[in-house]
Amino acid sequence: MAALVAAVDLGAKAWAVNVLHDRVIDLGVVELRLAYNPGVAFSVGTGAPTWLVLTATALVTTAVGVFAWRTANTASRGRLAALSLVLGGAIANVVDRAGDGVVTDYLHTGWWPTFNLADSAIMTGAALLILTTVRDRTPDDGAVSRTPVGPGTEVP
Repeated sequence: MAALVAAVDLGAKAWAVNVLHDRVIDLGVVELRLAYNPGVAFSVGTGAPTWLVLTATALVTTAVGVFAWRTANTASRGRLAALSLVLGGAIANVVDRAGDGVVTDYLHTGWWPTFNLADSAIMTGAALLILTTVRDRTPDDGAVSRTPVGPGTEVP
C-alpha cells in the first residue's frame, strides 16, 4: 500500500507541474494550485539548507520503514494500514524533494497551507496510528487494573 500511495502522489505532482504552472483550477471546496515547499510540514525549516532537510526527512522515513517492517508480523491490519499511509506519503515527499530540493504542493483550501496527497496520507496515517494504539492497548501496557485478583484479595 505504501508504494501505491507514493506512486499516486508522485503522478499527481507530475500532473500538477505540467498543468498548473500558469493556472488555478477551482473545484469549489479546494483549488488545484501549484506551490513549492522548501521546508517540511507547514513550511517549518524553510530557511534550512536543502541537504539538511532532505537528510532529516530521509532518516525519519527510513525509521518509519524499519518500524513498519519489524512490526509487520504482529501489528493489526489497522496499524499496518496507518504505517503504510505514513510511509507512502513520506517516501513520495522525499523522492520529490530529492529532485530539486522542494516538495510540490497542489491542493489549496484557502484556510490551510497548500498541501499534496502525500501530506494527506501522512496526516491520516498518523491519526489512524494514534487511534489503533489507543484501541489496541491492554491493561498490561502500564495501566493499573482495579479488578480483584482472586477471592479475598483487593487491589489498593
